[in-house]
Amino acid sequence: MNPGNTILLDHGSGGIASQELISQIFLKHLDNSILASLEDSAVMENHPGKIAFSTDSYVVDPIFFPGGNIGTLAVHGTINDLTMRGARPLCLSLGLILEEGFKLDDLERVIVSIAECAKSADVPIVTGDTKVVPRGKCDKIFINTSGIGIVEDGVNVSSTMAQEGDLILLSGSMGDHGITIMTRRAGISLDGNLASDSAALNELVALLLDKLPSGSLHTLRDPTRGGVATSLNEIAAAAGLAVEIDDQAIPVKPEVRAACEIMGLDPLYLANEGKCLALVAPEQAAKALQLMRSTAVGTDAAIIGSLKAGKAGQVVLRTAIGGSRIITPLHGEPLPRIC
Repeated sequence: MNPGNTILLDHGSGGIASQELISQIFLKHLDNSILASLEDSAVMENHPGKIAFSTDSYVVDPIFFPGGNIGTLAVHGTINDLTMRGARPLCLSLGLILEEGFKLDDLERVIVSIAECAKSADVPIVTGDTKVVPRGKCDKIFINTSGIGIVEDGVNVSSTMAQEGDLILLSGSMGDHGITIMTRRAGISLDGNLASDSAALNELVALLLDKLPSGSLHTLRDPTRGGVATSLNEIAAAAGLAVEIDDQAIPVKPEVRAACEIMGLDPLYLANEGKCLALVAPEQAAKALQLMRSTAVGTDAAIIGSLKAGKAGQVVLRTAIGGSRIITPLHGEPLPRIC
């Protein structure tokens, strides 16, 4: 297809080279009956319920890192965005912007990861597009994924639904993705298994929705950019309530904490790509925690705080020595191109 084994401008022309790229890489790994038709849009069968729709773009640097790559983030990120509204993800689109000279082997490696993630989550790629730009006009590969999901009748999960007394559950340890990208860029090597937490959360959320009494799961958020701190501030503001969290209850892996101490970072503000915050009626919190811990992605889940009456939008962290401090949203961008 290409003696140099790299992306050429011709791959974006819509001609023979484009067709070869589609057949030899994309359809080879992403093939399904809807995508294989290569029509201008995918037609899905009717599904009962409300439609959820989300889109996101991914420009992470580096594109490969421990625990994943730009492709895993693209699939997991959009699946999780749909899931955080209580939706059952149905399908994804895949848009690629490729830089001339990008290695075809690296492209195929990304597409293989995308295929594996989509298959594991049972959310197929049903339509897509590829553009090629001259060298220097993008950095190797940028990805956009959009997704459609169905919210069943009677499900209403939103930050505005949070209620006083709700307990706050975090599905696992904080900061794994953000600190993995940071140390990778800085060339810092630490003991332990430091890796991105990139993962799809649709099975975990489906379990909560299926097993908890209707209406007891009020809010879901995935604390990506801005981390747990920013997400909690946004929830508190939307609900018109205050949040109180317990520093000792928040799960953080030792290697993440060590890296944060070296770099002067607070894990509360680091990005996560496979964790969620769930706000649950207090009488159902213990059951919700048990359900989370029964899943592969929720084994380290913990109850980290609660919603209280107080100054609307304020988040207070109770420290190990009995003090407290106000947790504000993220200011600035300490870690660019995190996803």
